Amino acid sequence: MGQKSVTFKLPTDFSDDDLRLKIKRELNLAEFNFHLNNKSLDARNKSNIHWLVNAVVDSEELKESISPETEPLTIPVKKRTKKVIVVGNGPAGFFCAYALQLAGFDTTMIERGSEVGKRELAISKFESGSGFDPMNNYAFGEGGAGTFSDGKLTSRSKHISAERRFILENYIKAGAPSEIAFLAHPHLGTDNLKLIVKNLRALFLEAGGTMYFETMLEEVDLKTNKMITITTSKGSLDCDALFIAPGHSAFETYRMLMRHGVPFRTKNFALGSRMEHQQELINVAQWGKKSLPGVKAAEYRLTSEADGKHAVYSFCMCPGGLVVPATAYANNNIVNGMSHYQRDGKFANAACVAGISPDVLAGRLVTPFEALAEVEKLESLFYNITIDYEAPACSIADFISGKQRNYSLTSSYPLGLSVAPLWDLLPAQVSQSIRSGLIDFKKKMHGFENGILLGLESKTSSSIQVIREKTGETSGFENLYIVGEGSGFAGGIISSAADGLKIALSYIQKT
Repeated sequence: MGQKSVTFKLPTDFSDDDLRLKIKRELNLAEFNFHLNNKSLDARNKSNIHWLVNAVVDSEELKESISPETEPLTIPVKKRTKKVIVVGNGPAGFFCAYALQLAGFDTTMIERGSEVGKRELAISKFESGSGFDPMNNYAFGEGGAGTFSDGKLTSRSKHISAERRFILENYIKAGAPSEIAFLAHPHLGTDNLKLIVKNLRALFLEAGGTMYFETMLEEVDLKTNKMITITTSKGSLDCDALFIAPGHSAFETYRMLMRHGVPFRTKNFALGSRMEHQQELINVAQWGKKSLPGVKAAEYRLTSEADGKHAVYSFCMCPGGLVVPATAYANNNIVNGMSHYQRDGKFANAACVAGISPDVLAGRLVTPFEALAEVEKLESLFYNITIDYEAPACSIADFISGKQRNYSLTSSYPLGLSVAPLWDLLPAQVSQSIRSGLIDFKKKMHGFENGILLGLESKTSSSIQVIREKTGETSGFENLYIVGEGSGFAGGIISSAADGLKIALSYIQKT
């Protein structure tokens, strides 16, 4: 059996039969099978938008063969007696715990929030005005912040090919659409993710793992630089090694670790607001038409050097999506974006943020403790504008001009908007850079100024980073590992999951 890789330009609404006919004619084969290896949309020429499709063809009539791009990830399995605990059930925590359990460790995973069904109910009640639940919200609960998101599976992290394949294969096993294995910009959608994280839990339990929900890490007992006992909201647990995947919002967990001497440093991060447009406007700007057969909704990625001080860029673009109240704590107010698999909502949204250092934000050198406080102060300010979870908002045109007009704004945001001068609410350095960036974006995308900006985006990246050894251990501690977004070394579903997986494999190989 031989193999050959072929690449074709195909219409946006092509079918498998169309591709099969193309392969048959191109390679002059009578009998063959094929599978897609890559599928990406080429929209550079609006008069000829098409898919670039790479397929791998198998046939007895072919003589050559293709070497696999990457070796599959292998997890060494043996009988082990060590007990390990993983804190946090987001992508980093799950794949860390799953790998450890598959390797033969006695693995317990704890999560401060509830299982996904109870979490979804709490979010629904919050958005209908029944009060904020600190245990179950867009940040905490089964699957972490990624469960209620667009579910993008792209990552700029390098050297994670084997980890990415392992992650995607397990997502597919848990019910994800098989297309995530070959799409250039795959996504899951929050509707799929709610089922996927439940099925991933089942895989972990079937492998022999133990899972506790509604169990918050409160304290750690450091003895001879080893993690021996942790105190949770439901009692104490012993372990030989502790892996903490706190996500981007567990500030009290960061502070508790710092009090115990766990070393962190500050790092550059991003601040801004979420921008929202009618999806049809984005479609026309990107495609030259309101819809495109075979494609759900148009995406964009925008960057600008802005005023030369702080780069400005779009982040976490959610085509056909919703803007959601994403605070992890009462009396704070931040926003994020999410979308369903079909991406068929009326609006498109994305973060519009400027990179900045905590020192520049505070106007002085700050410690990691103080960096967290600066972010919290800003999140509290946005809550106090309305003493509620309404999102302060303005038009993009008004943000650029710095002049507020009285008008009504339409949005997907479920808790209402309050017209406000966002340029005065954001830190001056950030506001100035974003204004310059928006002027650039207006030049790059027709009609861009006809959107709105709303709320505070403060969780696109972390302002602090744990200090780790090359093998993954937290510096100064033999068996403490901090992974994923909360470590400051990852961001997004794939890079976070890969970070948790890599750190787990490092521990597996040395134990």
